[in-house]
Amino acid sequence: MKLNITWKIFIGMTLGIIVGYLMNVYLTSDPEALASWSVYLNLLSKIFLRLIKMIIGPLIFSILTVGIAKLGDFKTVGRIGVKTLGYFYFATILSLVTGLLAVNILKPGKMMEIPLPESGADTGIESKKMTLENFFTHLFPQSFFEALATNEILQIVVFSIFFGIATAAIGDHGKVIIKGLDAVAEVMFKIVGYVMGFAPYAVFGAVAAVIAQKGLGILGGYLYLIICFFATLAFFILVVLPLICLFTKVQYWKLLAYVKDALFLSFSTASSEASMPLQIEQLKKFGVSERIVSFVLPLGYSFNLDGSMMYMTFATGFIAQAYGIELSIGQQVTMLLTLLITSKGIAGVPRASLVVIAGTMSLFNLPAEGLILLFAVDWLLDMGRSATSVAGNAVATAIVAKWENELGPAQPA
Repeated sequence: MKLNITWKIFIGMTLGIIVGYLMNVYLTSDPEALASWSVYLNLLSKIFLRLIKMIIGPLIFSILTVGIAKLGDFKTVGRIGVKTLGYFYFATILSLVTGLLAVNILKPGKMMEIPLPESGADTGIESKKMTLENFFTHLFPQSFFEALATNEILQIVVFSIFFGIATAAIGDHGKVIIKGLDAVAEVMFKIVGYVMGFAPYAVFGAVAAVIAQKGLGILGGYLYLIICFFATLAFFILVVLPLICLFTKVQYWKLLAYVKDALFLSFSTASSEASMPLQIEQLKKFGVSERIVSFVLPLGYSFNLDGSMMYMTFATGFIAQAYGIELSIGQQVTMLLTLLITSKGIAGVPRASLVVIAGTMSLFNLPAEGLILLFAVDWLLDMGRSATSVAGNAVATAIVAKWENELGPAQPA
C-alpha cells in the first residue's frame, strides 16, 4: 500500500517525538552532544523551509501575473481586491474577538501557578511600532528583485498585479509573456512535487530537535495554557469557519478534506508558508479558479493569519492575568482595535506574533519580561496557529471564488 503525504508526515512526527524523547533522557548528562545532535536534526527542517522559500517567489509571480492578465483590467482587479480585503478584515475581527473571549472565560493566567520572570529580564524581542507610513512603505517594493530575494510576499503580489495588468494591456505581444509564465508555473509545481518528498524528514527533524532540547516534561506546567489555546483554535476551525461557510454556501467539510494535507504539514512544521504550494494545488482541485487562487491566497498570507490573530489577544490577556493586572473592557476593546491595524504590516518579520504582542504590552504598561512566560511553549502553540491560518485562508479563497462565480465542480482529491 502506497502511503500518502499525510501518513508520511504523521509517521515522521511520531518518530521525531520518540527519538527526541530518547535523546532528552539519555543525553541530558552530555549537554554538548545533545546540542550538537539537535542542530543536526533541525538542519533537516531548515533545508526544507529554505527549499519552500526558494520556490514561493517565482511561483506567486508566475501564477498571479497570468491570473491578473486574464482578468484584464484595474476595474476587475479592484472589485476582487475590495471583496478579498473586506473578508480578511471581517475574519480578523472574528479571530481577535475569539481569542479575547477565550482568555477572559478560561483565565489561563489566573489558573496556572508558574514562576514569574525576574523584573527587567531581557526577552530578546524588540517591540515593533507599526505606523501608517511604515505600513504603506512596506507595501510597495523599491525593487522587485529585492522583494523576491527576501520573500516579501505582499510586495511580490503588488508588483505582479501591475505586471499582469500591463501584460494584458499590450495585447498580442503580452500573450508570449503569458505563455512563458504559464510554463514557469508548471515547472514550479513540478519542483513542489520534488520538495514535498522531503517534508516527512523535515518534520521528523524539527520535532525531534525541539523535544530533545525541551523534553516532554515542560508541557506539564503549561498544560492548562496549551489546552485552553488549542480549544480556542478548535472552536474557530470547527464552529466559526463552518458557520461562515454556511452563510456563504461553501461546502466547508468538503473543503477541509481537500486541504487537510496542507493543514497537517503546517502544523508539523509550525509554518503556514510551508504548505502554500500544496494548498494552491488542492484549492484548484476543489474547484476554485486559478486566477482567484493566485490572487487571494498570497494576500491571505499577509492579511489573514487567523491563528496568529487569536494568539495575540489570547497571549496578551494571559500575561496580564499572570501578573494580576485587570484590563478593563475599554482597554480590551482598544487592544482589539490596535491589533486590527498593527498586525497587518509585519508579515515576514521573524517571530512576528511575539513582536506585535511586545508592542501591544507596552501600550498597556504590562511588564515586558512577561513575554518570557510564552517562550517555553511558543513552538507548540505556533504549530496550532499555523494550521488554523491555513484553514482560514482556504475558506477565504473559496468564499471569494463563490462571490465571483468562479467556484466550479471539484476534482477527485
